[in-house]
Amino acid sequence: MTRNFERFMLALFSFALLLAGLIPAAQATTCTLASVAGNWGYTYTGNLLLPSGPVPVAAVGRYMANLDGNISGTQTRTVAGASAQEVIKGSATVNSDCTGTATIGIYDQSGNLLRTAVLAAVYVNNGRQAKDIFESLVLDDGTNVPVVITADANKQ
Repeated sequence: MTRNFERFMLALFSFALLLAGLIPAAQATTCTLASVAGNWGYTYTGNLLLPSGPVPVAAVGRYMANLDGNISGTQTRTVAGASAQEVIKGSATVNSDCTGTATIGIYDQSGNLLRTAVLAAVYVNNGRQAKDIFESLVLDDGTNVPVVITADANKQ
């Protein structure tokens, strides 16, 4: 009886190892600048935390990320209901665990720097989506503006 149990357990263990080898490679996805390069569309929403209280902010935009991690694009954003068209330029890093960071300069249509944002990112869905959170927002005069803003981006 013990011998049959041992054979059963050995067969069960062997079967489990076989199944483990068949798990899709997607679970072991690694990300690179090349894998996330391309055209993206995004939205972000949240609040600026001003001394007078929270102020809602939202944007919709698109950008292109190249193989070197450079980002360029445009967005339409609104702060407390006031809308503006803006240009974005910056750079991104991507880690093999599909996390990353981006430093983005936001400019008016004349090319004047308005503010700089630093975002933390995680790439999901095999690098076809990004979930971001703003880590900092600094105005062109160096003023740090506390924020709670999240973004969702989809590769086009």
